[in-house]
Amino acid sequence: MKFGHFTLDAAKGAILAHSMLTRGGILKKGRSLSSEDLACLAAAGHTEVVAARLEAGDVGEDEAARRVAAAAAGPGTHAAPAFTGRANIYADACGLAIVDPALIAAVNALSEGLTVATLPPFACLAAGQMLATVKAITFSVPEPVVAEAERILKAGSRLAAVRTFARKSAGLALTRTAATKSSVLEKRRLAIAARLQGLGSRLIAVETVAHTETAVAAAILRLRHQGADPIIVFAASAIVDRGDVVPAALVEVGGEIVRLGMPVDPGNLILVGRIGTVDVIGAPSCAASPKLNGFDWVLQRRLAGLEVGMSEMAAMGLGGLLTEIPTRPQPREGEGRSAAEV
Repeated sequence: MKFGHFTLDAAKGAILAHSMLTRGGILKKGRSLSSEDLACLAAAGHTEVVAARLEAGDVGEDEAARRVAAAAAGPGTHAAPAFTGRANIYADACGLAIVDPALIAAVNALSEGLTVATLPPFACLAAGQMLATVKAITFSVPEPVVAEAERILKAGSRLAAVRTFARKSAGLALTRTAATKSSVLEKRRLAIAARLQGLGSRLIAVETVAHTETAVAAAILRLRHQGADPIIVFAASAIVDRGDVVPAALVEVGGEIVRLGMPVDPGNLILVGRIGTVDVIGAPSCAASPKLNGFDWVLQRRLAGLEVGMSEMAAMGLGGLLTEIPTRPQPREGEGRSAAEV
């Protein structure tokens, strides 16, 4: 590609690099200059333009973006037509963003003239939401660069995909003590129901039981018998040990504890387990809030059919500090002290 200053008599067919004003209006950058365009520029007093002329082996910006986006778009997505050197990839349905960091880095390392950007891994997507964008920075990209990007992207799993949410029927067990208010129980029920509905699932049964191992164990079995999956247990008191009420009840009925606690805040005090093939999730207290927390990460991934085991939960610590918790503020630098004093 040749880029630079062209006299008007040598600029026909070149791509205008910067928008220019003529008597008939603005000629926008990126257009291929026609004889009429050049006449308008001359009438406006211009003698030259800054433009680009493609040569053999150059792939125009739209075509380069189109080809790379087509190679990057995986299951559950589609690439839209390219425009101004950009091709966007959109979700076909609600689900989680599945992106490959290694492929993103590999494509972006090929040339400064070709870039790809995505949402963070496991971002929650609505149907039609943009997941990724491919942008040709320059007006053309060398054919070897485009071809190599296609080769990299087609060699294995695609760079960007969407794991759609399954439509599930969940059960909820709420535990209460003598001090638990009915309004608190109702707030928790509504919060869980709203989360499930937002992900395309529904709450089919709710059990309110005493905060004891026996009562919770019986509730889990009843909900399982009704076909609930997942089973969410929202306890009156936070789960703080594997021997606590909810995990002990799960083990009592033949279930297993996958992990207690997660490196995501808010959401640390969560229980992830199963009974047979049914997920059992012990909700942290922050699940009563509509704000994003660790419970959302677990619920979303399980509804998308993604594994949530020890290693997956351990990896959630990267980016897992979601927000400060206003209900239990902790002065981290000391009141009245400057940063240099701590």
